[in-house]
Amino acid sequence: MIIVMASRDRKDIEYVVARVEELGYKAHLIEGVERTVVAAVGDERGKFRLQSLESLPHVEKVVPILKPFKLANREARPEDTIVKVGSAQVGGNRFCVMAGPCSVESREQLIETAETVKASGATVLRGGAFKPRTSPYAFQGLEKEGLRLLEEAGHQFGLPFVTEVVTPEQVPLIEQYADMLQIGARNTQNFGLLKAVGKAKKPVLLKRGMMSTINEVLMSAEYIMSEGNNQVVLCERGIRTFETETRNTLDLSAVPLLKKQTHLPVIVDPSHATGHWDLVGPMAKAAVVAGADGLMIEVHPKPAEAFSDGPQSLTLPHFRALMDEIRKLLEYVGKTL
Repeated sequence: MIIVMASRDRKDIEYVVARVEELGYKAHLIEGVERTVVAAVGDERGKFRLQSLESLPHVEKVVPILKPFKLANREARPEDTIVKVGSAQVGGNRFCVMAGPCSVESREQLIETAETVKASGATVLRGGAFKPRTSPYAFQGLEKEGLRLLEEAGHQFGLPFVTEVVTPEQVPLIEQYADMLQIGARNTQNFGLLKAVGKAKKPVLLKRGMMSTINEVLMSAEYIMSEGNNQVVLCERGIRTFETETRNTLDLSAVPLLKKQTHLPVIVDPSHATGHWDLVGPMAKAAVVAGADGLMIEVHPKPAEAFSDGPQSLTLPHFRALMDEIRKLLEYVGKTL
C-alpha cells in the first residue's frame, strides 16, 4: 500500500509514519517533486487495515500496489530517481559511462586506463578487486590492494569508482573505499548479500542475473530498498539463451520495459552481454537509442594480456573512438555526458 499525503507538513508526515508502524508495517518515505508518499511494506494479509488511514485529514488516498515490488514501482514514485555516485550522476538528462578493466591487475594498468577513460568522457571508473570466477583456480583479484589502487586512481583523475561485492562480510570493507557497490549477475538472488548492501550508505549497481526475469531483478532491487537504501541502479548485461555465438544474449527490450515499470535508472553492459570487443560498440550505441541511462564498458591497455575478460575488452583507442560516436547519438536523444 502507498499512502498519498495531502499535506507536506513534516509533523503530519511523521504522524502517518507512526500510525503505519503501529499497524505492524515498515514505513518508507518517498518524497517526489509534486507529492509525498508513505509506502507501507509488510504482511499482505492485513493490508486492509491501512485503508483506515484514508480518514485522516492530511491523507489524500491509500492506494494498493498490485505488483510485488512496492518501493521500486513507478506507482509509488512517478518521477525518475537520480542516483548520485560521488561527483557523477546516473539518471535524468545525464548519460553515465562507467569504464575500466574487468580486474585490477597493477597500478600501471589501472592508472593508464583511468587517465584515458576520464579524458574520453567516462564519469565513473569500474574495476574488480574481488572477482567471483567460475573456476576456483582462476585469478580472484587483488582484493584489498585492488581497492587501494582504485581509490588512488579515482582521486588522481577525479573519478568515483564502482567495484563488486561478493559476500555480505565484504560490505563494510568495500564500503570504506568504493563510491558504489556492485552486485554481480551471479549474486542477483543472493538475498543475504542484497540485504547487506541495503543497509549500506553507498549506492548500489544491481546487475540482472543471467537467468533472471524482469520481475525477478525488480524483486532483487526491492530487497535492497526494503532495507532503506533507495539509491539503486539496474544493469542489463545479457541473459543466457541457446545462442552460443555470443557470451550472453543482450536483451535490449529490458531497457524500455524496466523504464516503464520502475523509477530506478537503467544502464547496459554490452561487454558481458556480447563477450566480443567488436560487438561492444554496436550494442552500446543501440543501448543509447533504446533509452538507457548509461553504459558499463570494459577497457584494458592490452586486452591480449588481461587476467580476465580480455576478448570483450576495448583497447584505449577503441574506447576513445566509441565515446566520440556516443556523443553524437546523445545529441539526438537529448542527453549529455
